[in-house]
Amino acid sequence: MSGGRPGRDDSPDRLYTLTGGRSRAGSDAFDLVTLVVSESDPVPGMQSEHAGILRMCRFPTAVVEVAAGLGLPVSITRILLADLHDTGRISARHPRDSYRLPDPDILEQVLVGLRNL
Repeated sequence: MSGGRPGRDDSPDRLYTLTGGRSRAGSDAFDLVTLVVSESDPVPGMQSEHAGILRMCRFPTAVVEVAAGLGLPVSITRILLADLHDTGRISARHPRDSYRLPDPDILEQVLVGLRNL
């Protein structure tokens, strides 16, 4: 029966081929919410999954969305992303890196202003 989840019905041989036999990415730089952005366009002869990632990530896209778009397990997607990151074809950043809490002094001033209303 082939009614499984996407990526779960892929043969192990295919997944092994996609990653060149690797079972882990070289680093833990990519968690589920890491945002990935293409830094280049696909080139002729590129692995189709790599090309798909570059097209999909023209705008910031979370790793989990990339995996879903490819129909591959997140673990395999992380390996493919690491390949592209190592060659400078994508950049990655965690959403928390771009989020900064407001200055505590400003928050205090807002609180005082609200109390004075």
